[in-house]
Amino acid sequence: MRKTSIAQKALDQGQGILRLAPTWVPRSFCIPGRRIKLHPDDYYALGGQRGGIDERWLSSTTSADNGPLTGENEGLSAVVFQDGAKVEKVLLRDAVSDLKGSLIGERIWQEHGCWPMFAKFFDNKGALPHHVHHRDEHARLTNQRGKPEAYFFPPQLNNYDGDFPYTFFGFAPGTTKEQVRQCLVDFTRGDNKITNISQAYRLEPGTGWDVPPGLVHAPGSLCTYEPQNASDVFAMYQSLVGDAIVPEELLWKDTPKDRKGDVDFLLEVIDWDLNVDPELHKKLFMRPRPVKPIEEMKAEGYIQNWICYKSDAFSAKELTILPGATVRMKEAGAYGMIMIQGHGTMGVWDIETPALIRFGQLTHDEYFVSEQAAMDGVRIVNTSQSDPIVMLQHFGPANPDLEI
Repeated sequence: MRKTSIAQKALDQGQGILRLAPTWVPRSFCIPGRRIKLHPDDYYALGGQRGGIDERWLSSTTSADNGPLTGENEGLSAVVFQDGAKVEKVLLRDAVSDLKGSLIGERIWQEHGCWPMFAKFFDNKGALPHHVHHRDEHARLTNQRGKPEAYFFPPQLNNYDGDFPYTFFGFAPGTTKEQVRQCLVDFTRGDNKITNISQAYRLEPGTGWDVPPGLVHAPGSLCTYEPQNASDVFAMYQSLVGDAIVPEELLWKDTPKDRKGDVDFLLEVIDWDLNVDPELHKKLFMRPRPVKPIEEMKAEGYIQNWICYKSDAFSAKELTILPGATVRMKEAGAYGMIMIQGHGTMGVWDIETPALIRFGQLTHDEYFVSEQAAMDGVRIVNTSQSDPIVMLQHFGPANPDLEI
Protein backbone atom coordinates (compact mmCIF):
# COMPACT_ATOMS: atom_id res chain seq x y z
CA MET A 1 0.00 0.00 0.00
CA ARG A 2 1.40 3.37 -1.00
CA LYS A 3 2.33 5.59 1.90
CA THR A 4 0.38 8.85 1.87
CA SER A 5 2.71 11.64 0.82
CA ILE A 6 3.19 14.83 2.82
CA ALA A 7 1.61 16.73 -0.06
CA GLN A 8 -1.50 14.56 -0.04
CA LYS A 9 -1.79 14.78 3.75
CA ALA A 10 -1.47 18.57 3.51
CA LEU A 11 -4.13 18.75 0.77
CA ASP A 12 -6.47 16.54 2.81
CA GLN A 13 -5.86 18.57 5.95
CA GLY A 14 -6.69 21.79 4.13
CA GLN A 15 -9.68 20.26 2.31
CA GLY A 16 -8.17 21.25 -1.02
CA ILE A 17 -6.20 24.28 0.19
CA LEU A 18 -2.44 24.09 0.91
CA ARG A 19 -0.79 26.28 3.51
CA LEU A 20 2.50 27.79 2.29
CA ALA A 21 5.54 29.07 4.19
CA PRO A 22 7.02 32.51 3.41
CA THR A 23 9.78 32.41 0.77
CA TRP A 24 12.34 35.23 1.12
CA VAL A 25 14.78 36.07 -1.70
CA PRO A 26 17.80 38.43 -1.52
CA ARG A 27 19.29 40.39 -4.42
CA SER A 28 22.92 41.49 -4.18
CA PHE A 29 22.24 44.57 -6.34
CA CYS A 30 19.25 45.84 -4.31
CA ILE A 31 18.60 47.81 -1.12
CA PRO A 32 15.47 46.63 0.72
CA GLY A 33 12.55 49.06 0.92
CA ARG A 34 11.45 47.41 4.21
CA ARG A 35 7.74 47.24 3.35
CA ILE A 36 7.22 43.46 3.10
CA LYS A 37 6.80 42.95 6.87
CA LEU A 38 10.12 41.22 7.49
CA HIS A 39 11.60 42.00 10.92
CA PRO A 40 14.13 44.90 10.75
CA ASP A 41 16.88 42.61 12.07
CA ASP A 42 16.32 40.07 9.30
CA TYR A 43 16.68 41.95 6.01
CA TYR A 44 20.29 40.71 5.84
CA ALA A 45 19.57 37.33 7.44
CA LEU A 46 21.53 35.51 4.71
CA GLY A 47 24.62 37.66 5.21
CA GLY A 48 25.82 40.92 3.75
CA GLN A 49 27.54 39.19 0.84
CA ARG A 50 24.14 37.95 -0.39
CA GLY A 51 22.60 41.41 -0.29
CA GLY A 52 19.37 42.51 1.33
CA ILE A 53 16.11 40.59 1.21
CA ASP A 54 13.80 42.69 -0.92
CA GLU A 55 11.56 40.01 -2.42
CA ARG A 56 9.03 37.50 -1.14
CA TRP A 57 8.12 34.87 -3.72
CA LEU A 58 4.58 33.49 -3.73
CA SER A 59 3.30 30.10 -4.95
CA SER A 60 6.69 29.53 -6.54
CA THR A 61 7.97 26.35 -8.17
CA THR A 62 10.79 28.39 -9.75
CA SER A 63 14.33 28.55 -8.40
CA ALA A 64 15.89 31.99 -7.95
CA ASP A 65 18.99 32.60 -10.05
CA ASN A 66 21.30 34.60 -7.79
CA GLY A 67 24.69 33.38 -8.95
CA PRO A 68 27.08 30.88 -7.33
CA LEU A 69 25.99 31.65 -3.75
CA THR A 70 22.32 30.85 -4.42
CA GLY A 71 20.83 28.53 -1.79
CA GLU A 72 19.63 25.04 -2.74
CA ASN A 73 15.91 25.86 -2.51
CA GLU A 74 16.10 29.63 -2.92
CA GLY A 75 12.89 31.00 -4.40
CA LEU A 76 10.92 27.76 -3.97
CA SER A 77 7.71 27.81 -1.92
CA ALA A 78 7.18 25.11 0.69
CA VAL A 79 3.90 23.44 1.65
CA VAL A 80 3.36 23.15 5.41
CA PHE A 81 1.74 20.09 7.06
CA GLN A 82 1.31 20.53 10.80
CA ASP A 83 0.07 17.78 13.11
CA GLY A 84 0.07 19.14 16.64
CA ALA A 85 3.61 20.20 17.44
CA LYS A 86 5.02 18.24 14.48
CA VAL A 87 5.69 20.29 11.34
CA GLU A 88 6.63 18.76 7.98
CA LYS A 89 7.32 20.57 4.73
CA VAL A 90 7.50 19.65 1.07
CA LEU A 91 8.37 21.93 -1.82
CA LEU A 92 5.35 23.13 -3.78
CA ARG A 93 7.23 22.02 -6.90
CA ASP A 94 7.32 18.45 -5.55
CA ALA A 95 3.70 18.66 -4.41
CA VAL A 96 2.67 19.59 -7.96
CA SER A 97 4.69 16.65 -9.35
CA ASP A 98 3.01 14.34 -6.83
CA LEU A 99 -0.59 15.57 -7.04
CA LYS A 100 -0.56 16.70 -10.68
CA GLY A 101 -3.97 17.63 -12.06
CA SER A 102 -5.71 17.06 -8.75
CA LEU A 103 -3.88 20.14 -7.51
CA ILE A 104 -3.37 22.48 -10.47
CA GLY A 105 -6.05 21.08 -12.80
CA GLU A 106 -5.75 18.68 -15.71
CA ARG A 107 -5.66 21.44 -18.34
CA ILE A 108 -2.55 23.08 -16.89
CA TRP A 109 -0.89 19.79 -15.93
CA GLN A 110 -1.34 18.25 -19.39
CA GLU A 111 -0.15 21.38 -21.18
CA HIS A 112 2.73 22.42 -18.92
CA GLY A 113 3.57 19.53 -16.55
CA CYS A 114 4.22 22.11 -13.80
CA TRP A 115 2.77 25.21 -12.15
CA PRO A 116 4.01 27.63 -14.83
CA MET A 117 3.83 30.96 -12.98
CA PHE A 118 4.56 32.55 -9.63
CA ALA A 119 4.12 35.94 -8.02
CA LYS A 120 6.33 38.03 -5.79
CA PHE A 121 6.50 41.15 -3.71
CA PHE A 122 9.36 43.28 -5.00
CA ASP A 123 10.41 45.91 -2.46
CA ASN A 124 13.37 48.06 -3.43
CA LYS A 125 14.29 51.40 -1.86
CA GLY A 126 15.49 52.85 -5.15
CA ALA A 127 15.17 52.19 -8.85
CA LEU A 128 16.44 49.04 -10.54
CA PRO A 129 18.71 49.16 -13.60
CA HIS A 130 17.14 49.26 -17.07
CA HIS A 131 16.92 45.56 -17.92
CA VAL A 132 15.12 43.07 -20.10
CA HIS A 133 13.51 39.65 -19.70
CA HIS A 134 14.08 37.38 -22.67
CA ARG A 135 11.40 36.11 -25.01
CA ASP A 136 11.02 32.33 -25.37
CA GLU A 137 13.24 32.06 -28.45
CA HIS A 138 16.17 33.69 -26.65
CA ALA A 139 15.55 32.11 -23.23
CA ARG A 140 15.55 28.64 -24.80
CA LEU A 141 19.19 29.14 -25.80
CA THR A 142 20.08 28.82 -22.08
CA ASN A 143 17.38 26.19 -21.35
CA GLN A 144 14.99 28.66 -19.74
CA ARG A 145 11.51 30.05 -20.28
CA GLY A 146 10.75 33.53 -21.47
CA LYS A 147 9.43 35.86 -18.82
CA PRO A 148 6.35 38.03 -19.21
CA GLU A 149 5.45 39.74 -15.95
CA ALA A 150 3.03 42.35 -14.61
CA TYR A 151 2.97 44.93 -11.82
CA PHE A 152 0.37 46.00 -9.28
CA PHE A 153 1.11 48.46 -6.49
CA PRO A 154 -0.94 47.54 -3.39
CA PRO A 155 -1.84 50.61 -1.32
CA GLN A 156 -1.47 48.51 1.84
CA LEU A 157 2.27 48.03 1.16
CA ASN A 158 3.07 51.52 -0.03
CA ASN A 159 2.96 53.75 3.04
CA TYR A 160 5.91 55.53 1.44
CA ASP A 161 7.13 55.79 -2.14
CA GLY A 162 10.82 54.95 -1.77
CA ASP A 163 13.49 57.03 -3.49
CA PHE A 164 12.28 56.95 -7.11
CA PRO A 165 8.58 56.11 -7.70
CA TYR A 166 8.93 56.19 -11.49
CA THR A 167 9.48 53.31 -13.91
CA PHE A 168 11.24 53.60 -17.28
CA PHE A 169 9.57 51.62 -20.07
CA GLY A 170 11.03 51.16 -23.55
CA PHE A 171 12.66 53.98 -25.53
CA ALA A 172 11.48 57.39 -26.63
CA PRO A 173 9.84 57.28 -30.08
CA GLY A 174 12.47 58.07 -32.70
CA THR A 175 15.28 56.31 -30.81
CA THR A 176 17.53 54.35 -33.16
CA LYS A 177 19.06 50.92 -32.71
CA GLU A 178 22.48 52.51 -33.12
CA GLN A 179 21.85 54.74 -30.09
CA VAL A 180 20.92 51.71 -27.98
CA ARG A 181 23.87 49.74 -29.34
CA GLN A 182 26.26 52.52 -28.33
CA CYS A 183 24.88 52.48 -24.79
CA LEU A 184 25.54 48.73 -24.59
CA VAL A 185 29.07 49.19 -25.97
CA ASP A 186 29.65 51.86 -23.30
CA PHE A 187 28.52 49.61 -20.44
CA THR A 188 32.01 49.25 -18.95
CA ARG A 189 32.90 52.94 -19.29
CA GLY A 190 30.97 54.23 -16.29
CA ASP A 191 27.50 55.63 -16.91
CA ASN A 192 26.20 54.34 -20.23
CA LYS A 193 23.24 56.78 -20.00
CA ILE A 194 20.68 54.38 -21.45
CA THR A 195 17.85 56.05 -19.51
CA ASN A 196 18.58 59.25 -21.46
CA ILE A 197 16.79 57.65 -24.40
CA SER A 198 13.96 56.09 -22.37
CA GLN A 199 10.73 57.42 -20.84
CA ALA A 200 9.69 57.29 -17.18
CA TYR A 201 6.13 57.11 -15.88
CA ARG A 202 5.09 58.01 -12.34
CA LEU A 203 3.76 54.99 -10.43
CA GLU A 204 0.33 55.15 -8.80
CA PRO A 205 -0.73 52.85 -5.91
CA GLY A 206 -3.78 50.80 -6.82
CA THR A 207 -2.82 50.53 -10.51
CA GLY A 208 -0.45 48.36 -12.53
CA TRP A 209 1.42 47.64 -15.76
CA ASP A 210 1.80 44.72 -18.13
CA VAL A 211 5.47 44.00 -18.92
CA PRO A 212 5.89 41.67 -21.93
CA PRO A 213 9.24 39.94 -22.52
CA GLY A 214 11.60 41.93 -24.71
CA LEU A 215 10.53 45.23 -23.12
CA VAL A 216 13.47 47.14 -21.61
CA HIS A 217 12.35 48.60 -18.29
CA ALA A 218 13.73 50.04 -15.05
CA PRO A 219 11.30 49.41 -12.16
CA GLY A 220 10.72 52.23 -9.70
CA SER A 221 10.63 52.18 -5.93
CA LEU A 222 7.02 51.36 -5.08
CA CYS A 223 6.51 48.01 -3.38
CA THR A 224 5.22 45.86 -6.22
CA TYR A 225 3.13 42.72 -6.52
CA GLU A 226 4.42 40.90 -9.61
CA PRO A 227 2.71 37.88 -11.18
CA GLN A 228 5.01 36.39 -13.81
CA ASN A 229 5.96 33.39 -15.86
CA ALA A 230 7.93 30.65 -14.12
CA SER A 231 11.38 32.02 -14.95
CA ASP A 232 14.15 34.19 -13.50
CA VAL A 233 15.78 35.08 -16.83
CA PHE A 234 17.07 38.65 -17.28
CA ALA A 235 19.95 40.86 -18.39
CA MET A 236 20.86 44.31 -17.06
CA TYR A 237 21.40 47.00 -19.73
CA GLN A 238 22.11 50.00 -17.46
CA SER A 239 25.60 50.34 -16.01
CA LEU A 240 25.04 52.95 -13.27
CA VAL A 241 22.02 53.40 -11.00
CA GLY A 242 22.34 56.29 -8.58
CA ASP A 243 25.88 55.84 -7.28
CA ALA A 244 25.97 52.07 -7.76
CA ILE A 245 27.86 50.38 -10.60
CA VAL A 246 26.11 47.36 -12.12
CA PRO A 247 28.52 44.41 -12.60
CA GLU A 248 29.26 43.58 -16.24
CA GLU A 249 28.38 39.93 -15.57
CA LEU A 250 24.74 41.01 -15.27
CA LEU A 251 24.86 42.52 -18.78
CA TRP A 252 25.71 39.08 -20.16
CA LYS A 253 23.52 37.07 -17.77
CA ASP A 254 21.52 34.44 -19.68
CA THR A 255 23.45 35.01 -22.90
CA PRO A 256 24.53 31.70 -24.51
CA LYS A 257 28.27 31.06 -24.24
CA ASP A 258 28.89 31.39 -27.96
CA ARG A 259 27.28 34.87 -28.03
CA LYS A 260 28.89 36.44 -24.96
CA GLY A 261 30.65 39.64 -25.96
CA ASP A 262 28.35 40.00 -28.98
CA VAL A 263 26.42 43.25 -28.54
CA ASP A 264 24.21 42.35 -31.50
CA PHE A 265 22.75 39.48 -29.46
CA LEU A 266 21.76 41.95 -26.74
CA LEU A 267 19.95 43.97 -29.40
CA GLU A 268 18.20 40.84 -30.70
CA VAL A 269 16.73 40.23 -27.25
CA ILE A 270 14.89 43.57 -27.45
CA ASP A 271 11.39 43.59 -28.96
CA TRP A 272 12.11 46.72 -30.96
CA ASP A 273 8.63 47.59 -32.22
CA LEU A 274 7.21 47.32 -28.71
CA ASN A 275 9.96 49.42 -27.14
CA VAL A 276 9.47 52.40 -29.47
CA ASP A 277 5.67 52.19 -29.69
CA PRO A 278 4.26 55.70 -29.09
CA GLU A 279 1.15 54.14 -27.52
CA LEU A 280 3.09 52.16 -24.92
CA HIS A 281 1.15 53.65 -22.00
CA LYS A 282 -2.21 52.84 -23.57
CA LYS A 283 -1.18 49.26 -24.32
CA LEU A 284 0.50 48.41 -21.00
CA PHE A 285 -1.07 50.49 -18.22
CA MET A 286 -3.77 48.73 -16.14
CA ARG A 287 -6.41 50.13 -13.83
CA PRO A 288 -8.43 47.62 -11.77
CA ARG A 289 -11.50 46.29 -13.54
CA PRO A 290 -14.44 44.95 -11.49
CA VAL A 291 -15.36 41.34 -12.29
CA LYS A 292 -19.03 42.41 -12.27
CA PRO A 293 -21.03 45.52 -11.22
CA ILE A 294 -19.70 46.88 -7.93
CA GLU A 295 -23.07 47.41 -6.25
CA GLU A 296 -24.03 43.84 -7.08
CA MET A 297 -20.84 42.57 -5.47
CA LYS A 298 -21.24 44.79 -2.40
CA ALA A 299 -24.72 43.39 -1.84
CA GLU A 300 -23.10 39.94 -1.69
CA GLY A 301 -20.41 41.09 0.76
CA TYR A 302 -17.34 41.48 -1.44
CA ILE A 303 -15.57 43.46 -4.15
CA GLN A 304 -13.29 41.71 -6.66
CA ASN A 305 -11.19 43.37 -9.34
CA TRP A 306 -9.00 42.09 -12.13
CA ILE A 307 -5.63 43.77 -11.55
CA CYS A 308 -3.41 41.91 -14.04
CA TYR A 309 -5.28 40.95 -17.18
CA LYS A 310 -3.26 41.65 -20.33
CA SER A 311 -1.10 38.50 -20.46
CA ASP A 312 -2.18 35.00 -21.44
CA ALA A 313 0.60 33.52 -19.25
CA PHE A 314 -1.09 34.46 -15.94
CA SER A 315 -3.69 36.76 -14.39
CA ALA A 316 -4.41 38.22 -10.97
CA LYS A 317 -7.31 39.57 -8.93
CA GLU A 318 -7.69 41.70 -5.82
CA LEU A 319 -10.43 40.30 -3.56
CA THR A 320 -11.97 42.33 -0.73
CA ILE A 321 -14.36 40.73 1.78
CA LEU A 322 -16.36 43.43 3.51
CA PRO A 323 -16.41 43.65 7.34
CA GLY A 324 -18.63 41.01 8.94
CA ALA A 325 -19.41 39.31 5.62
CA THR A 326 -19.41 35.60 4.74
CA VAL A 327 -19.03 34.69 1.07
CA ARG A 328 -18.36 31.64 -1.07
CA MET A 329 -15.96 32.53 -3.86
CA LYS A 330 -15.81 30.30 -6.94
CA GLU A 331 -12.96 30.47 -9.46
CA ALA A 332 -12.36 28.68 -12.76
CA GLY A 333 -8.96 27.26 -11.81
CA ALA A 334 -6.28 26.77 -9.18
CA TYR A 335 -4.65 29.84 -7.68
CA GLY A 336 -2.22 31.07 -5.08
CA MET A 337 -3.17 33.84 -2.69
CA ILE A 338 -1.55 36.23 -0.21
CA MET A 339 -3.25 38.27 2.51
CA ILE A 340 -2.50 42.00 2.64
CA GLN A 341 -5.18 43.22 5.04
CA GLY A 342 -7.54 41.88 7.70
CA HIS A 343 -8.20 38.50 9.30
CA GLY A 344 -10.83 35.76 9.33
CA THR A 345 -11.20 32.23 8.00
CA MET A 346 -10.92 30.61 4.56
CA GLY A 347 -12.28 27.08 4.45
CA VAL A 348 -10.74 25.24 7.40
CA TRP A 349 -7.90 27.75 7.75
CA ASP A 350 -7.42 30.85 9.83
CA ILE A 351 -6.18 33.70 7.66
CA GLU A 352 -4.45 36.79 9.01
CA THR A 353 -2.14 39.60 8.03
CA PRO A 354 1.02 39.67 10.18
CA ALA A 355 2.46 43.05 11.06
CA LEU A 356 5.99 41.62 11.44
CA ILE A 357 7.54 38.32 10.35
CA ARG A 358 10.83 36.82 11.50
CA PHE A 359 13.01 35.08 8.92
CA GLY A 360 12.06 31.38 9.07
CA GLN A 361 8.76 32.02 10.89
CA LEU A 362 5.62 30.27 9.66
CA THR A 363 2.54 32.37 8.98
CA HIS A 364 -1.14 32.02 8.06
CA ASP A 365 -1.18 34.57 5.25
CA GLU A 366 -0.32 32.51 2.15
CA TYR A 367 -2.16 29.55 0.60
CA PHE A 368 -2.58 27.61 -2.64
CA VAL A 369 -6.11 26.61 -3.66
CA SER A 370 -6.54 23.46 -5.75
CA GLU A 371 -8.64 23.61 -8.89
CA GLN A 372 -11.45 21.49 -7.44
CA ALA A 373 -11.67 23.58 -4.28
CA ALA A 374 -11.63 26.75 -6.36
CA MET A 375 -14.43 25.51 -8.62
CA ASP A 376 -16.52 24.24 -5.69
CA GLY A 377 -16.13 27.61 -4.00
CA VAL A 378 -14.13 28.64 -0.95
CA ARG A 379 -16.04 29.93 2.06
CA ILE A 380 -14.41 33.08 3.45
CA VAL A 381 -15.54 34.70 6.69
CA ASN A 382 -14.48 38.18 7.74
CA THR A 383 -14.63 38.03 11.54
CA SER A 384 -13.92 41.75 11.91
CA GLN A 385 -16.74 44.27 12.10
CA SER A 386 -14.53 47.11 10.93
CA ASP A 387 -11.58 45.89 8.86
CA PRO A 388 -11.97 44.42 5.36
CA ILE A 389 -10.11 41.31 4.30
CA VAL A 390 -7.98 42.02 1.23
CA MET A 391 -6.11 39.27 -0.63
CA LEU A 392 -4.32 39.03 -3.95
CA GLN A 393 -5.01 35.95 -6.10
CA HIS A 394 -2.62 34.75 -8.82
CA PHE A 395 -3.83 32.37 -11.53
CA GLY A 396 -2.16 30.23 -14.16
CA PRO A 397 -2.27 30.70 -17.94
CA ALA A 398 -5.40 31.21 -20.05
CA ASN A 399 -7.82 31.73 -17.15
CA PRO A 400 -11.27 30.75 -18.52
CA ASP A 401 -12.88 33.56 -16.49
CA LEU A 402 -10.76 36.26 -18.13
CA GLU A 403 -12.78 37.91 -20.88
CA ILE A 404 -11.52 41.49 -20.93
